[in-house]
Amino acid sequence: MIRRVILTIFLALVALCSEIELSAADDCRGCVQLNSLTFDKVIEKFKVSFVKFDVAFPYGDKHEEFIKVAQDTAENSDLLVAEVGVKDFGNKDNAEIAKRFDINKDDYPTLLLFVKGKTEPFKFTPETDADFTADNMKRFIRKKSGTYLGLPGCIERLDRLAEEFKQAISEKDRQEILNKARQYEETSPEKHRPAIKVYVKTMERILERGDVFVQTEQTRIEGILKSKLSEEKKRTMEEKRNILQSFTHKDEL
Repeated sequence: MIRRVILTIFLALVALCSEIELSAADDCRGCVQLNSLTFDKVIEKFKVSFVKFDVAFPYGDKHEEFIKVAQDTAENSDLLVAEVGVKDFGNKDNAEIAKRFDINKDDYPTLLLFVKGKTEPFKFTPETDADFTADNMKRFIRKKSGTYLGLPGCIERLDRLAEEFKQAISEKDRQEILNKARQYEETSPEKHRPAIKVYVKTMERILERGDVFVQTEQTRIEGILKSKLSEEKKRTMEEKRNILQSFTHKDEL
């Protein structure tokens, strides 16, 4: 009788643990759960992989922000968003992967960006906990990998023109791209025009002052963002920063 009770309790605990583990996996919609057997095989299939190393059953604001990234980028076939749940108890699942990248439990959550062709991953290192946001993660992915991710304030058509503009060598070619941006501004919906004006103005300033304008303007905006701003002003400056990023060469990141 006692053995039967013990067996019943044991089976119930196994079922409960399985249920918790499944719910943890389901919690991050858009994420792929990786382990020591699947990690390398899955990572190598994608151009870019953004991986969170965390406790086995993560929770909290940082986890919620990571989920937003997974959901916002779910349709991007070049980008994998994944989790590695590391246990420091029992069989210590995935502990060897964390050790491989020199991550210990005091570092959780740690976010690494793997880019095909790069020998080492890039580490997402926000200055403060308040910087651990979905937008900053997407900005980081875009800067380090060149993968297109729509950021607040950005317009894909103009981002494509910005990419052409920074790759163009001659002033004539750049002027033609600027004219395309101006034409787009004239025919675009009114709500998009403030953002388009930033793209147009940036192209004009680069033609006047050279590519160095982007760096100096980024420095200026970063300085403004460190000051006390209203929420509206802060959002406006952050959107300008996002647009400027579209004009930044990878070797400047």
